[in-house]
Amino acid sequence: MTLTIRPARPDEAGLVLDFIKALAAYEKLADHVVATQAEIAAAIFGPNPRAFCDIAEWEGEPAGFAVWFYTYSTFSGRHGIWLEDLFVHPQYRGRGIGKALIAALAKRCVAEGLPRLAWWVLNWNEPSRVFYRSLGAQAQDEWTVKRLDGEALAKLAGEA
Repeated sequence: MTLTIRPARPDEAGLVLDFIKALAAYEKLADHVVATQAEIAAAIFGPNPRAFCDIAEWEGEPAGFAVWFYTYSTFSGRHGIWLEDLFVHPQYRGRGIGKALIAALAKRCVAEGLPRLAWWVLNWNEPSRVFYRSLGAQAQDEWTVKRLDGEALAKLAGEA
């Protein structure tokens, strides 16, 4: 039984989008996915990528993925990594694949001198919350996430 973690290849934008759709279905957010394969290809595999993707293969078959990007902390004056998406197909769960994907990002952080790896988890997703706690991840309850999008974003932009 072999597990391989590797960067996604440019010809795999469709595979990445399939993982995104599977994650969205699991999170009960399937209707929120509007990204196209071309947009995924441009963001992850374009000339100046702003996002990155790792693929987990189990016995040579795509089993999971992690989409991530670099962040920056003004307080520390250093970059970190934000894990945007992590997903393992249900038939491959329980084999350490999710942990291996996060461990690969942790290794990247250490190798690049990055002090933090962070992500969000949905409040209702108790299996993932338990999994993340088992890794030593701590909830950052003192922060409240805020977001501007849609009409509110357009309105504020119009005031600039």
